[in-house]
Amino acid sequence: MGFEVHSPFYSDGYKVGHKRMLASGVKRLYGTEIPRSTKHAPKGINKIVSFGQQMTWVWLNDQWNDNFFSMPLNLVDNFAKDMCLYLSMEYNADHFAELHTLGYLPMRVKALPEGIETDANIPHMTFINTVDGFGWLTLYLETVVSSLSWKSSTSATLALQYKRNAVEWVQKTDPENTWLVDYMCHDFSARGLDPWTMISSGLGHATSHRGSDTLVVIPAARYFYDEPEDEVCINSVNASEHSVSTTKIFTVGEKQMIIDWLKEFPTGILSIVADTFDLWKLLTEYIASPEVKELIMARDGKLVIRPDSGDPVDITCGKRIKDFETEQSIFYYLDEKIRDITPHGECGGDISEIVRLNGKLVEVTYDPDWNRHDKQFYYIDNWGDDVKHLTFKNLTESSSDLGVIEILWNEFGGTTNEQGYKVLDPHIGAIYGDSITLDRQISIYSRLAEKGFASTNIVLGVGSYTYQLNTRDTLGRAVKGGWFSTDEGEYNIYKDPITDDGTKKSPKGFLQVWNNNPNCQADEFLNDGNDDFKLRDECTKEQENAGLLQVIFEDGNFINKTTLTEVRARLDKLVKNS
Repeated sequence: MGFEVHSPFYSDGYKVGHKRMLASGVKRLYGTEIPRSTKHAPKGINKIVSFGQQMTWVWLNDQWNDNFFSMPLNLVDNFAKDMCLYLSMEYNADHFAELHTLGYLPMRVKALPEGIETDANIPHMTFINTVDGFGWLTLYLETVVSSLSWKSSTSATLALQYKRNAVEWVQKTDPENTWLVDYMCHDFSARGLDPWTMISSGLGHATSHRGSDTLVVIPAARYFYDEPEDEVCINSVNASEHSVSTTKIFTVGEKQMIIDWLKEFPTGILSIVADTFDLWKLLTEYIASPEVKELIMARDGKLVIRPDSGDPVDITCGKRIKDFETEQSIFYYLDEKIRDITPHGECGGDISEIVRLNGKLVEVTYDPDWNRHDKQFYYIDNWGDDVKHLTFKNLTESSSDLGVIEILWNEFGGTTNEQGYKVLDPHIGAIYGDSITLDRQISIYSRLAEKGFASTNIVLGVGSYTYQLNTRDTLGRAVKGGWFSTDEGEYNIYKDPITDDGTKKSPKGFLQVWNNNPNCQADEFLNDGNDDFKLRDECTKEQENAGLLQVIFEDGNFINKTTLTEVRARLDKLVKNS
């Protein structure tokens, strides 16, 4: 059977005592799941994608059915024994026995349509117990609901920003090939994530992109989001990696390895990792040799070169080297630079930089005179013949100065599109998949454009630097109680810590999400596409039943299910309207 976890263990330890801590006679309790802030999100992200609620409750329902309701009742006794040992006190688990007897999760879950985006502090999900006396369960599920749901929405939010960036730069530099956008940001994150997060984050990426190496997304999309069995929702290419490469390099050599693979795979896209040893030698000697080049150009497909280490922007685009027409202009540039980097009151040294002077690559060193004034401030004394402080060393342009895309252009050529940007020959291309971030994505696209290259010349592998370096606080996700009832009355509840900046203040009572029209239903919203969402808290039950939060789960049954295809269509609509 392997490792088996009974469902009550999927919670925080402090939750197990909360049944006895609740107000006397609590019948029902209403919880909310809200992304509270984008202050910790990457620059440029100020809205949050609604995604993952359906997946969360499919998993939860399966877990409780398989590892609680279908199990013998003595599992409750065993859980109680463990809690006695855990808390060092007697523990009464009768409420779990009552839930087991009920035989299903007595919860009603509402969620926003998946594939839309909201401002912070708009609830994406609410849930309430449907059977009196199980208000404790709403609180008990908080931990697992939070842990299951935050990652998918966070990754979907990041993925949408990657797509927006890609669309913007393709429209600028190669609008005839906008179809490539779906494949320009490829999910490389699986090896840095645990198995559940591979699913939740991988599906989050897939809401905006088809390129992915996270294979588990294929069956997960079918199971959680009803994608067809005879189709796959993601795509990738035949590709090598370092261990595979070294088995060939150490037996036949790197050049012969490339020749062998080109012959083994004469059609389709073939990607080879190119920096096992010397990236620049592979680019300028091996694939540029007549024999290899002939094989590449004869293939019915594309050879993709994959660098995998170094500075992503410099490796891809080459070094950013300033051009100058006169020595005088170099002096003024370095003079200003050295003043900026020298602290007030201190004596600086010389400064060197590689530049182009009238098209020639030179290393220029600026060695200024330093003087002292009023015993407190060193300043540069260069009046007169200022260029005498410059020395020049002629350099030869290196491969690393050019970068991968320009080297491939020099070797294989291509076309210049109507916008004036260079597009590599369709037999050759590149992908870079190490340390990519949203900022580096933009830097790569902008640096390529500066050199006259379209953004479609590069695919970016999006991995741990994007999808692993996040927490629940990236978008301030929180699950909190908002309302409860007893025989004595109903109460709107909330938190508002005086020591906080307001981020943690939770909404009160029942909630309604709407956009301009408070009576607008979810299907109407999807037709008009208005994303100006508003929150009304302390609602009447009638108001809570209206608006965009729609029932997706109730008492073990799923309602208003969506598909990944529908989610993608909604997000595509957002991108087009951006």
